[in-house]
Amino acid sequence: MDAPARPWPPSVGDYAEQRGLFRLLQNMLEELLIHKPEDPIQFMIEHLKQHNDDAPRICILGPPASGKTTMAIRLCKHLDAIHVSQETLLSKETLALTKEAKAYRERKQGWILEGFPENQEQARLLQSSGIIPRHVVVLYAADTVLIERNSGKRLDPLTEEVYHTTFDWPSDVRIQQRLVEPDLSEEEMSKQLLEYHRNFPGVFQIYQKILRSINADQPCVDVLSQALTYVQTQHRSAAPFTPRMLFCGPPGSGKSLQAALIAQKYGIVNICCGQLLKEAVADKTKLGELVKPYIDSGYPVPDNIVMKILEKRLNAPDCMTKGWVLRGFPRDIEQGERLQKACIIPNRVFFFNLPYESIIERLSQRRIDPVTGERYHMTLRPAPTPKIQARLKQNPKDKEESIEKRVDFYHRNAKELEEFYEDAFYVNADQDPYPIFEFIESCIIKPLP
Repeated sequence: MDAPARPWPPSVGDYAEQRGLFRLLQNMLEELLIHKPEDPIQFMIEHLKQHNDDAPRICILGPPASGKTTMAIRLCKHLDAIHVSQETLLSKETLALTKEAKAYRERKQGWILEGFPENQEQARLLQSSGIIPRHVVVLYAADTVLIERNSGKRLDPLTEEVYHTTFDWPSDVRIQQRLVEPDLSEEEMSKQLLEYHRNFPGVFQIYQKILRSINADQPCVDVLSQALTYVQTQHRSAAPFTPRMLFCGPPGSGKSLQAALIAQKYGIVNICCGQLLKEAVADKTKLGELVKPYIDSGYPVPDNIVMKILEKRLNAPDCMTKGWVLRGFPRDIEQGERLQKACIIPNRVFFFNLPYESIIERLSQRRIDPVTGERYHMTLRPAPTPKIQARLKQNPKDKEESIEKRVDFYHRNAKELEEFYEDAFYVNADQDPYPIFEFIESCIIKPLP
C-alpha cells in the first residue's frame, strides 16, 4: 500500500481560499466543456486575460409591467454592468439575441439580461451557448396590479427608462413632454400574462437553484434594495473547506462550551491555549520546561514561547485535515499579528459579547467538588446533596476581584482586535447555549459576505 501523501502546509490552503482558486478552476473547467477548444491551454490563457469571472451575470425576469426595465437599469448603474434586452438589441431572432448577449458577456463589466429567457427552450439555448447567469431575479405581482400599472406606464424613448403617471412621474418637464404611451391594450396585456404564467414553470425548473423571487408590489427603492442584496451575495461554494475558527470573548462568555459543541458535531480539533501550555508542562517537553516557571508563578507566558507551541499543534496533521477551533489566543493585536506572520489565519472569527453583571453571576457562583472533580453552580446547577454542598471549593480565579481584572484586560484590547479581524461575527452570549450554537453553525456553513 502506498504511503499517504504529505498534507499541504496551512499557508497553501489559506492562499487557495482567499483567492478563490477552486472557483476559478471550476469556471475554467465549465468554459472548456462548453467550448471544447482544440488547444485547451491557450484557451485558458486567453480566458484569464479577457474575462472577469467576478463580473455580474444576472437575468431579470417577470411578467409585463412588473418593473423589469427599471430594475435592470438601476442595477446596471450600481454594478457598472451592461444592460441587455430584446428591445435594445433590436434582434429579429432568438439566436441573434444569444450571440449579442454572448459578445457582451466577454467584456469585463458583466451583463444584466432583461426579460430573457421567456421559456424553457430559450433558457436551454442560452446554456448551450455558454451564457449561464449566476443570479436570476424574478419580479412578481398580482395580475390586477400589473394591468393597472400597464395603463399608467410611460416610456422615455431617449433613455429607455420607464415611468408611471401615478407612482413614478418625472419632475423634469422636458422628460414629461417626450414620454410615450406603450401600444398595449388591456386585452393584449391579459394575453401576455397568460402566456407568461404558462411558460414560467419551465424557466423556474432550470434556474431554481439560483433564482430569487421579489414582490414587485412595493416601493421601487425596496425592490431595488432586495435585488441588490441578492445579486451581490455569493452562492454556497463547493470548494473544500477546512474550518479554522477563532473564539474571542471575556471570561464566562461560553467559549469553551461552544467550542466543545462545534468540535463534537463536526469532528474538528478543539484547542484551548491555556490547556495546551499545561499539557506541554505535563509532557515535560523542552518548551514545557520553559513554560513551567511562568505557570507556577502566575505570570503570563511570553508570546514567542506560546507561538512555538501553538504553531507545532496547529501544523499537526489532524488540525490541517480536520480543521480547528482555537480559544484563549490571541488576546491582543500583537498576538493577532504574530498568528498572521506565522500563516495561521482563521477563516471564521467570533467575538462573544456578555454584560459584566452576567459574567459575575456566571463565574462567582461556580464551585468544584475536590473529591469527584465535578463542577457546580450555586444557582444554575446546585449540588444534589448537603454533603457535597459542604465540601465544594471556589477557584481563586472565580473571585470577584480576579474576574474584574480579567474582564478589564479583555476590554482594553478587544476594540483593536475587532478592527484587526474586520470580517468577524458577533455573538450575543447572554442567552441559552443552543441558539448561540445554531448561530455559530449558520456562520460556518454559509459563505463569507
